[in-house]
Amino acid sequence: MDCYGALSQTEVIDGAIDRLCNYANMHYVCPRRNKEGEPLLSNGCVRSIVRLACGLMFPGFWDENVVSATEPRAQMVADCYELQRLLYHQICASLWFSDKDCSRTPESIEQEAARYTVQFIEMLPELRGLLEMDVDATFLGDPAATSTHEVIVCYPGVRATMSYRIAHALLTIGVPILPRMISEQAHSDTGIDIHPGATIGRSFFIDHGTGVVIGATAIIGDNVKIYQGVTLGARSFVKDEHNNPVKGVERHPIIGNDVIIYANTTILGRITVGDGAVIGGNLWVTSPVSPGERLVQANPENFRKL
Repeated sequence: MDCYGALSQTEVIDGAIDRLCNYANMHYVCPRRNKEGEPLLSNGCVRSIVRLACGLMFPGFWDENVVSATEPRAQMVADCYELQRLLYHQICASLWFSDKDCSRTPESIEQEAARYTVQFIEMLPELRGLLEMDVDATFLGDPAATSTHEVIVCYPGVRATMSYRIAHALLTIGVPILPRMISEQAHSDTGIDIHPGATIGRSFFIDHGTGVVIGATAIIGDNVKIYQGVTLGARSFVKDEHNNPVKGVERHPIIGNDVIIYANTTILGRITVGDGAVIGGNLWVTSPVSPGERLVQANPENFRKL
C-alpha cells in the first residue's frame, strides 16, 4: 500500500482533476472560443513577432540566417511574410480573447486581424526611423558606447524601447492584449517596464535602465534621457462608488522636451516637467517643475549643484 492509503495514485489524480474541472470553483476561466481550431495566445509566437519586426527594421542583427549585405531582400521578404502569418494569428487570438461575451463572428475577427496586420507592417519603415533616432541618442549620450551597432545588440534600454514602439504601434491601431504581452516580455528580459499606452517622443535614451517604470498615461517629449530606477507613476487613484480604481484616468507625469532625470528619482501624478529641466537622483517629485529648472538634494554640504 502506498502513501495514499486505500486510494491508488490514479484515484487521487482523478479526484484532483474532478475538483479542478468543477466550474463552481473556477473564478477565472480564459474566455471560451467559438469554434475548434481558433488560434491561442502564445508567448513564443509573440517573441518571434518582436524578433522578426526588429530584424526587418535592422537587418542582420537578429536574423538566425546569414543575410548578404548586398542582397538582403530575399531573406527580408521571407521574414516579412512569416511576420504576417504569426501576427495575423496572434491578433486573431487577441481579438477572440477580448470578446468575452462571444458577440463577434469568426469572419469579422479574421477580417479585422488581417487589416491590423497589414497596417502594422506598413508602419515598420516609420518605426525604424524613430528607433534610429533612439539608437543615435543612446550612442551620443553614453561615452561608454563604442558604436551604434553595439548599442543595437547590447543595450537593454534600446531593446526595451524597440519593444515599446512595436507594442505602442499595435495598441494605436486597436490591437488588444498583444501589446501588453510584448511590453511585459521586455520587462522580464530587461527590467524596464514601459506600458504600451505611454506616449514617447523622438530620440529617447534610457541609460542602464534597470528598474525604470513608465506608466500607461505618461507623456514624454523629444530628446529625453532617463537613468536607472526612474519611476513615472501615479500618485493616487480616482475610485468609483465601490471603492475600485477608475480605469483610463490620466494619472502619470508629462515630461517636456530635452529633460534629464537622474537615477532612482520618482515622479508621481499628472504633473508637468517643463522643457529643459534637470532632475537630480533620489528625489521624490509630486509638484510641477518649471522649464529649465534644476532640482537637487536640499543639503548643499552633501550634494553639489548640477
